[in-house]
Amino acid sequence: MSSVMSDQALIRTVSWGVIGGIVLTLFLILLGTINAGDVNERQRVDRNTRYGASSGTAERVKAVGQMNLASNTTVSSTTTQVVVVVAATATAVIDGKKIYNGMCVACHGAGVAGAPRVGDKGAWAKRIDQGASTLYANAINGVQGSSGVMPAKGGNPALSDDEIKAVVDYMVAQSH
Repeated sequence: MSSVMSDQALIRTVSWGVIGGIVLTLFLILLGTINAGDVNERQRVDRNTRYGASSGTAERVKAVGQMNLASNTTVSSTTTQVVVVVAATATAVIDGKKIYNGMCVACHGAGVAGAPRVGDKGAWAKRIDQGASTLYANAINGVQGSSGVMPAKGGNPALSDDEIKAVVDYMVAQSH
């Protein structure tokens, strides 16, 4: 009979433990819900203090210049010349060697996936004979040839067509 009593005591103890756990869980959920509103309010106030109208952010990120449009009658010829010079030098800044060393060397330096190694005149001769426009198109759009695969833009879609052309020109110059 004593074993029956101890079984009942065990069941009672476990039951109280489960009930206590449920009550504690509900209490913590309620406490978290009450505090969540307060935390969000504090974050909003902090964010407004840091980035609000009085924080000076607008002053720090304002434009440093202005664009003069052709329809504006006060546009001077020197302003137009400066814009043209800046546009002309922007395309000349592309460094094919830098882009090659940053990404393309991974395949074209070791000949991975059939990529012609830079400096290997034999591997580049047939490709160079096809012409620059074909080389550009294959590098920009990608190609699957008999000797390997070239992913579009070398697998980096963030590169512009002009950057790809600069890299092709660099590799051809090194392999000619």
